[in-house]
Amino acid sequence: MAGSEHVAEPAEPAEAAEPAHVVAIDQGTTSTRAIVFDRQGRVVSVGQQEHRQHFPRPGWVEHDPMEIWANTRHVIGAALGDAGITRHDVAAIGITNQRETVIVWDRTTGRPVHHAIVWQDTRTQDTVDALARDGGVRRFADRTGLPLATYFSATKIAWILDHVDGARERAEQGELLFGTPDTWVLWNLTGGVDGGVHATDVTNASRTLLMSLETLDWDDELCATFRVPRAMLPRIRSSSEIYGHAASGSLLRHVPIAGILGDQQAATFGQAAFDAGESKNTYGTGNFLIVNTGTERVHSEAGLITTVAYRLGDEAPRYALEGSIAVTGSLIQWLRDNLGIIDSSAEIEKLAASVDDNGDVYVVPAFAGLFAPYWRADARGAIVGLTRFATKAHIARAALEAVAYQSLDVFEVANAELETPIDELRVDGGMVANELLMQFQADVLGVPVVRPAVAETTALGAAYAAGLAVGVWSDLDELRALWREDRRWEPSADPEERAHGIARWRQAVERTFDWAE
Repeated sequence: MAGSEHVAEPAEPAEAAEPAHVVAIDQGTTSTRAIVFDRQGRVVSVGQQEHRQHFPRPGWVEHDPMEIWANTRHVIGAALGDAGITRHDVAAIGITNQRETVIVWDRTTGRPVHHAIVWQDTRTQDTVDALARDGGVRRFADRTGLPLATYFSATKIAWILDHVDGARERAEQGELLFGTPDTWVLWNLTGGVDGGVHATDVTNASRTLLMSLETLDWDDELCATFRVPRAMLPRIRSSSEIYGHAASGSLLRHVPIAGILGDQQAATFGQAAFDAGESKNTYGTGNFLIVNTGTERVHSEAGLITTVAYRLGDEAPRYALEGSIAVTGSLIQWLRDNLGIIDSSAEIEKLAASVDDNGDVYVVPAFAGLFAPYWRADARGAIVGLTRFATKAHIARAALEAVAYQSLDVFEVANAELETPIDELRVDGGMVANELLMQFQADVLGVPVVRPAVAETTALGAAYAAGLAVGVWSDLDELRALWREDRRWEPSADPEERAHGIARWRQAVERTFDWAE
């Protein structure tokens, strides 16, 4: 499985100086990237390749794992070539990934038995509903930190085993392997069928509905309930240790893979939010607010997820509360691809800024239900408040505001459950370049919004975890010193207008309930 990358490798020196770079592989929902960072945490080069989104039925979302692996090899070569470095200049490799997405493959051939089922996919809702009849959606929350939802991996694994001929029997016999994309990339990068390492880290494992937050191991009772054979599960390891080395045939051969973090935990780590009370909000395909709770597991009663923030080597794990929002950046893509309101995502800010307000139009992007804090699988998307006055500019502005309002919903719940309220919000992800959105976010939250100098915080977090394991950086204090502020937005909204907008948003959200059977 470990093939050659598609970019020629620069000539290697006879002897190389001490490696001064870390490569992060960021396997995301829409693309795969390799980013080279230097010791100051600065981006040296980027290789990026999008992969196809497959929508075989309404609510179904799939990726081709073989395309993802081919793209991973390509972007590694592109990043090394652009940086003008070789493997001798790389101290370690970190991996970060779209979480909850399920890949099942044959350990002998290395071929997936089915397309990857993506975290956004809702095909297993009937299974979730059946499980929730005994104990409700929080049936396993005390043990896993998670509500019962199609979002998480367990029911997706079972679906593949039940719908691919012979898959369940083969999985029980240890012939099939499961992994989220971090495991798939790690296994292939370390040799695949020729001795590939089958492992994941605690942050990704904590998103499966199969791991106990107390033991940090697979739970036999949960595996039995979800009908997932333990034989197919990867070994759970920390977020920062040497898992293995890149195999022969790779441009990074012999370089240690030493860091793995799920994408949102990686972004939190890249934002240097290492301690209790520190937080970040990522604006990507969806939005994800994470608040570090330290070594304490805080169980939310209001719709947030309890998850593992990170674990360094043999240290005690750090936990977090998370507010997961399914559709934010993908809403802008929908305006582009499905409605044709804009030709490129970058146009949304100019179009939205061409009107003074949203014209009392609100967009609720519950395309496949609502995640935190509502967890309403029956909700469906809506545009409300339309009149003949409304234009595509008002819809564009309402779409941007929906991103901020959804973040407000989880922000308010987080503040209610924390002893110390969040007094500023660090932000990252592709949409933080949109200054209209960032100002509106500060206005509705009522606290400053802060963008870091290095916007690639997800990949940076994976690089930090890997670099810590091999000594590129000595400790968390050194990483804190590398964080730098780029821009700060202070709240400036009229209090009455702010309150009116929030009230109308909440009305619009309620209109989406009870639509899907």
